[in-house]
Parts: sequence; C-alpha cells; structure tokens
Amino acid sequence: MIDSGDAEAASRHEPVLVDRVVELLSPALTEPSAIMLDATLGLGGHAAAILRRHPHVTYIGLDQDHAVLTRSRERLAGHDRLFTRQVRFDQLSDVLTELGVSTVDGILFDLGVSSVQLDDLGRGFSYAADAALDMRMDPSRPRTAADILNNYPTAELTRVLRDYGEERFAKRIAEAIVKARAEESFTNSARLVALLYDVVPAGSRRTGGHPAKRTFQALRIEVNEELEALRAALPRALDALAVGGRIVVESYQSLEDRIVKRTLHERAQSRTPEGLPVELPGHGPQLRLVTRGAEQADESEVERNSRAKPVRLRAAERISA
Repeated sequence: MIDSGDAEAASRHEPVLVDRVVELLSPALTEPSAIMLDATLGLGGHAAAILRRHPHVTYIGLDQDHAVLTRSRERLAGHDRLFTRQVRFDQLSDVLTELGVSTVDGILFDLGVSSVQLDDLGRGFSYAADAALDMRMDPSRPRTAADILNNYPTAELTRVLRDYGEERFAKRIAEAIVKARAEESFTNSARLVALLYDVVPAGSRRTGGHPAKRTFQALRIEVNEELEALRAALPRALDALAVGGRIVVESYQSLEDRIVKRTLHERAQSRTPEGLPVELPGHGPQLRLVTRGAEQADESEVERNSRAKPVRLRAAERISA
C-alpha cells in the first residue's frame, strides 16, 4: 500500500507538456469505445489529465518499475476502466493480446528516466549524491551499472560511453575505469564521479555541463537496454494504432529523438517505387505527421518544471491501414 506521502508526491508531480499532449491525443479519443495505451505510465500525471478530459476511455498503462507503478495505480484508483501491467514497453503487443485488444486509438511514450527514479537517490540514477551504482528501472533485472563498470572490457566500455553518452572522451574514461577497478571494484557513484572530474578536461565543462552527465546517461541506457527497447516498441505500437488514431512521443535526448523521428517519417512516406505515375494500392503513407518537427517546452514551462527543458515532442496520426 502506498503511503500518504507517496500519494501526495504523485499528485504534485507535473508531467511535461501535459496540456499539449492532451490536445494532440484528444481528437482520437472522442468515441465511448476509445482505447488509450500509455507505454510509460510513470506517476500517472499524463494519464490523470487525459482521463479528466476523456473519462470514458479505456486506459492501458505500462511501466517496468514496480515502485512507480504502485504509486500511479493509487493515484488513478478511481478510474474503473484502467488496466496496468508491469512490463517494459517492447512487450506491449503481449499485453494487448492478453487483454483481447486488436487496435488502440491513442498512444503515449514519455521516454527517459522518471521523476521518482531521479528523486530516489538510492537508485543511483543521479550523480548529485553518493549512492549504489544500480540504475535499473526494473530492479528485478540482473545487471546493474556496477556490473558494467567492473566487467566490460575497455573496448565495450568505450562503445557504451561513445554511442549512448555521445562522450568525446569515451576511450580515456574507459581506460581510467579499467585501471581503477583493478585496484578496487566500483560500488558507489561518488568514486565514479571523482574519477570523471579527474579524467574529463575542465575546459569541456563550460560547454558540456557536468563531467558525469554523459557517462551516467550512457550507463543507464545500457543497463536498461533503452534504445533497443524503443526500436522494437515503436513499430509494434504503430501496427496497433487504429486508422484515425494518434501517437505522441516525448524524448529527452537526441538518441531517442532520432529513433522516433526516423520511425515516424518512414511511415509517413509513400512506399510506391519512384517513377510510377500512380500510387500503388496499399503503398501509400500510413501516417500523417501532426507536429512540424519536434516541439519544445516554452520558457514558462521550463521555469515551472526544469525537467521540461530537453523535451522534444513528436506526434502523428494514422491515415491508412
């Protein structure tokens, strides 16, 4: 049972671009039979706003984090057409099959790490305080950030830091980690942060921010297989989207946004070979892009909620089978 403090924290949580998300999804959720799939339920902030506008909607909420899901269930307990499952969003097809749902009318992905995960310093997502190097969104998964730091060879560590953290000094950091772990294994974040302060040139902080930012992002993505899951989940979600249905995706770093942009744009293009005078049946665009490029939070929202600053929002509507 969630305690009153957790319930209060959930109710205070301000989801990013919530009004815009509701506005974009609303045209697809007007019918009494409408079904909404929230692939990243989190604390239920977007869900609460959508259900206030559309209380008739059947709402399916997924989250891989049991603690987060418990809090959102408590927050949304008054809605009698709510179905929640503790799964990673690349398993959404299995959930829809289990529930007997063939198509959905609205889909939301609010990507990245949730507020509750960042605020729970014991989970190791933040470099702001010393904590165990965990970073698992689903604590039942076997591999932690410490496992990666202590066991990956230099080349693999370099790849993770370069590809997932876009870290200019990936090889230098990886070599320093391998050298340091030979003396003592990494267990807590403070030692890693201290190493990064020593290894990352001070001059890069003026433009690159905190020296641990990119390394922590890279480790988190690797621990949770975030990009692999996103690449698998988006096509499955779009396959389940009904004609006239809408999808909204909020990304918080460029690697996610590139995957989202590419996937949506591919399905918004004709599949008829170039040079043919007419569109081949069944080869027209599946999607219409609803947003022009990626939308960002305005200054007033960023002032209210600093976590809105990096958001990139994209939306599309299904226009053909």
